[in-house]
Amino acid sequence: MAKIVSEGNIAACAALVQRADPDRFRAAMAAPVAARAVLFPLYALNVEVSRAPWVTAEPMIAEMRLQWWRDALDEVSCGQGVRRHEVVTPLVGVLDDPACALLDRLILARRWDIYRDPFEEEAAFDGFIEDTAAGLMWVAARALGAPAAAEAALRNIGYGQGVAAWLRAIPALERAGRKPLVDGRPNAVAELAQKGLHRLARGRASVPRGPGVAAAILPSWDSAHILAMAAAQPGRVADGALVCGAAGSALRLLLCRLRGRP
Repeated sequence: MAKIVSEGNIAACAALVQRADPDRFRAAMAAPVAARAVLFPLYALNVEVSRAPWVTAEPMIAEMRLQWWRDALDEVSCGQGVRRHEVVTPLVGVLDDPACALLDRLILARRWDIYRDPFEEEAAFDGFIEDTAAGLMWVAARALGAPAAAEAALRNIGYGQGVAAWLRAIPALERAGRKPLVDGRPNAVAELAQKGLHRLARGRASVPRGPGVAAAILPSWDSAHILAMAAAQPGRVADGALVCGAAGSALRLLLCRLRGRP
């Protein structure tokens, strides 16, 4: 029965990710089957936390929703009294104390989405990407057996992936009344994209080989392509035109899977 419940939970997590985060769904489906039992709950947690600030216009309720996930992670970390939930339940076998602490930082970072205040400085924006995309990639790799020495490389790749995803989200964030960039001028946008490319290249050059690492970095398969477009033509960011062709994207995903690096 436990196996059936576990399989049902993983399927529910996969369905949630497929609906809300199709890029990470494609990446997880390109990973080995065994890795999906780790990736889908983590990515589903990220979906739930990411959308928690957006389901209500009342900041206090949004804060309560994020606190619910912090409390759930505390239960997972303690290993006692874990609430039954389609996302929380399968995380019990995936996360240890350090991973829960890293994901707690991800949740706290998402408080930015509740309010309309801009990032005060570049360091604040970098911290947001580090605690969300980069942190999530490292947690995934670590849960799949990546060595501690791989953290810097994985965080660099995660940073590049996070910036690429953020640039694609700019039009929607601005329509929602947020101020997603410290400096939205074309030159500054191009510099941010170049920084993402630099971090991505650093990570790619030093990331170790291994099936766990290879599975964890799959969400970055299109990141270099997106960042290069933004660096060369920053106006595409505001226009929502950072679009990847289906055929080229599929080929890049395949190559990332085969090479074990983006």
